[in-house]
Amino acid sequence: MLRDDRELLQRLFTAAIGAVDPLKILAAHLPPPPKGRTIVLGAGKAAAAMAKAVEDHYHVPGLTGLVVTRYGHGLPCRHIEVVEAAHPVPDAAGQEAAKRILALTRGLTKDDLVLCLISGGASALLAIPGEGLTLADKQAVNKALLKSGANIAEMNCVRKHLSAIKGGRLAAAAHPARVVSLLISDVPGDDPSVIGSGPTVADPSSREEALAVIRKYGITPPEAVLRHLNDPASETPKPGDSRLARCQTQIIGTPQAALRAAAAVARSVGVTPIVLGDLEGEARDVALIHAGIARQVARHGEPLPAPAVIISGGETTVTVRGQGRGGRNAEFLLALAVALDGHPGISAIAGDTDGIDGTEDNAGAILTPDSLARGLVKGLNAKAMLANNDGYGFFSGLGDLIVTGPTRTNVNDFRAIVVRTQG
Repeated sequence: MLRDDRELLQRLFTAAIGAVDPLKILAAHLPPPPKGRTIVLGAGKAAAAMAKAVEDHYHVPGLTGLVVTRYGHGLPCRHIEVVEAAHPVPDAAGQEAAKRILALTRGLTKDDLVLCLISGGASALLAIPGEGLTLADKQAVNKALLKSGANIAEMNCVRKHLSAIKGGRLAAAAHPARVVSLLISDVPGDDPSVIGSGPTVADPSSREEALAVIRKYGITPPEAVLRHLNDPASETPKPGDSRLARCQTQIIGTPQAALRAAAAVARSVGVTPIVLGDLEGEARDVALIHAGIARQVARHGEPLPAPAVIISGGETTVTVRGQGRGGRNAEFLLALAVALDGHPGISAIAGDTDGIDGTEDNAGAILTPDSLARGLVKGLNAKAMLANNDGYGFFSGLGDLIVTGPTRTNVNDFRAIVVRTQG
């Protein structure tokens, strides 16, 4: 028996993460061994766990390779080198690792296999600037995008066109070898060209679209960035490019799989789930929608009667205007708390499946019906702290942060709202 809804919410989050654990899901997707060499290359928050899963289950002679992951997300491997670098703003370690990954594609033949392991975070971790750009140029644009409210597809469109390795360029460099890419998706719709900025996938977006994103959000990039994007040479490999003809891509972990796993746990304890799927938008706007659905369940038993749990994923955005410590999941929960105003019988959890909410040290937080009241006792003004983008500060003050440490997977955010009351 569950002690309370706090325990149920934590179980749902744990189930969601477990459903996309590379150590559990990758082995079934490994390709037949090649006639020639096998080179493992990869990047992302799940890269180290994916590499370890390859080593544990893929027994081919001379296995070698290099993957890059976020600081603190590494795992020891025997044959595949694991390098750690910065995320979400790239650093020199990521740049050097990306250069070495690109160098490993040189001299390959049609008998060789490049096994690419890509997960969310690869965009920042594979940080080779395009022609005429510096790492500082990329860092400046990345920081501006992160604060702008741009969604993941928009950010990755820009990143691809500022890169020497993303947007299909890694696969093009590996030609004529066979390239098999195993992906863990962190994007709504699971578009392979968006996951990690698609280093092994043809890019349907254009440099003109990248420029449009910069204009849309009023970003003032370094002059070198504008020169680069206005140069036709900055264009990425497109669908139909002959260098990508021997590329195969398979998505092995998805946000939907995580949501379904959580829904199954809810059903097992007699709570009916409704799965909303992947959602995008400003975190506080998404919170208002969730609050409205939760109140409808509580008051009218629609679209399903209580006890129920509303489950969603995807990646929200936060347009930073305040000076507080945030994270999009903490922002979502604080906005939800304000909207629900202490509604009895409604509790919630929101967390990033990689274990890191934005750049903070928590995965997310838990909201209970008495969160606002407890906050007032401690001098925490929820509305003021929301205006200051200080969701972390609010839930830290309550002792309600969820701290998992790095999970070594990533299918973006997980949100669940348990509704007990009706009428």
